[in-house]
Amino acid sequence: MRYVKLGNSDLTVSRICMGCMGFGNAQTGQHSWTVDEEHSREIIRQGLELGVNFFDTAIGYQNGTSEQYLGRALKDMAKREDVVVATKFVPRSAEEIAAGVTGQQHIAKLLDQSLQHLGMDYVDLYIYHMWDYNTPTYDIMEGLNNAVKAGKVRYIGISNAYAYQLAKANAIAEQNGFAKFVSIQGHYNLIFREEEREMARLCAEDNIAMTPYSALAGGRLSKRPGETSKRLEEDSYAKGKYDATAEQDGKIIARVAELAEKHGVSMTEISLSWLLTKVTAPVVGATKLHHIEGAAKAVDLDLTAEELAYLEEPYIPHKLVGVMAQNTPASASKPQVWGLQK
Repeated sequence: MRYVKLGNSDLTVSRICMGCMGFGNAQTGQHSWTVDEEHSREIIRQGLELGVNFFDTAIGYQNGTSEQYLGRALKDMAKREDVVVATKFVPRSAEEIAAGVTGQQHIAKLLDQSLQHLGMDYVDLYIYHMWDYNTPTYDIMEGLNNAVKAGKVRYIGISNAYAYQLAKANAIAEQNGFAKFVSIQGHYNLIFREEEREMARLCAEDNIAMTPYSALAGGRLSKRPGETSKRLEEDSYAKGKYDATAEQDGKIIARVAELAEKHGVSMTEISLSWLLTKVTAPVVGATKLHHIEGAAKAVDLDLTAEELAYLEEPYIPHKLVGVMAQNTPASASKPQVWGLQK
């Protein structure tokens, strides 16, 4: 395993981040393909043995059971100071907004719930899961800064945001002496490269770490044509993101399979090797042992410039999908509020 600093922080993270959305009680959550605690522990143990020290979860994953599984496993298998734990919070609910719950109150409440689930006193990285168009950005940034000052959070990150939102939020933080976002977790992989338009440039200039999710496109970049899996068959959210462009994406996937055969490695290794040339640490979901094994091997695979270009050449622009398409000002109850001053 190789390691790197996470943007403008002093956190040293493995080049592979284990995504824990696949862990949790399927009976209480929104996904039917998640794995139970016993199998989650096996995967986490294997990740630790392979040198993975960076783990990503969220309070919204399987109603908090993902956090619980991860916290219990790490308590039994690792020293707290040896791992980097990230979790996320969702925007205020309509009920909270109606009740006058502020962004700061919302953050404080959800953070305490996440810490209770994890069985930890602090998280290394607390991530704003998706943009809240109904809450002043100042309120969010001050709430996150309060969490840092309280010692419950070491650094803050953001997910599912536009480059201009990240830039303006960090400008508000700088103006007011608040903690700034050190990472962005966006949708980025070999068949969805829209982050390259603006986000990647902003991150390069400001040394903000990119830790993208859907690194293997819900398994599509690890399967040859005709191969399937429980997640590919049952993950309706991923289907909504990728089915409409399956034909054009298939050309790239075919090239991934071709290079995998040429190198005698898995498609996972090829796909992640490409992504590792672009980002700090991709978030790679794992529901089986070989998932994390393949991800770890990708760190040591170096593709040539010609091979990287060969993988990229068939790509054509994609429309926004998933959270970024669903969570927009038009879907919010009122226009975006920045709140540059208190």
